[in-house]
Amino acid sequence: MRHIWWISAAFVLAFTGLAQAQSAPTQAPDDVVLGKPDAPVTIFEFASLTCPHCAEFDAETLPKVRSDWIDTGKARLIYRDYPLDQNALKAAMIARCAPPDQFFNFIDVLFKNQINWAVGTPDQVTQALSRIARLGGISEDKFNECLNDKALSDHILGERLAGQHDYGVDSTPTFFVNGKKVVGALPYEQFAQELAAATPGGAAVAAATPAPVGASTPAAAPPAMPEQEVWWKRWYHALMSYL
Repeated sequence: MRHIWWISAAFVLAFTGLAQAQSAPTQAPDDVVLGKPDAPVTIFEFASLTCPHCAEFDAETLPKVRSDWIDTGKARLIYRDYPLDQNALKAAMIARCAPPDQFFNFIDVLFKNQINWAVGTPDQVTQALSRIARLGGISEDKFNECLNDKALSDHILGERLAGQHDYGVDSTPTFFVNGKKVVGALPYEQFAQELAAATPGGAAVAAATPAPVGASTPAAAPPAMPEQEVWWKRWYHALMSYL
């Protein structure tokens, strides 16, 4: 019995080690990238569309980041969904159903109109998102198809779980600037310092300077847990009951 327990413990520890082995995200084939693919600085943003601090960053910091860094080829942005609630999950699904070249426009519109759709009953939120989708060229049939796409829902929740378990994201917005974790809606001047430190020649500064922390919204439990997240827990509990 000790032998079986040792094997099970080793398996769980190995699984945990694998989950924590990667400390920063890397680009995936289905990522939508804002900016030139060869930009020397890569920004990963983990955000929830119902997070007020994410909307603040989108309105106050991102426009200058785009004009000074992204549009000039010095940085690129990869957005990762980290929905804090069911409303954010719905909105993320609609944005993912937009054409890839319209994705960031949808994200921007959803943040700018957050107060108009993010609060209310489930039906009210769905109706408000439907109006935004139609204005963006998504038909009512396509809208309903998107909201009922379980594979898409699981993919988005998988992004959140990866952010939480693999990269230690526990609030939004959270950024990784060439691998360095930067938390919160920083004003442009502070965020630009992180970008400058991440450019070639700035690595020593980045390593020596702790990242500032801006305002962020803490994460609670995920809205739902996809199948791939729970299988090993069921296996573990079944094994423990057997022993």
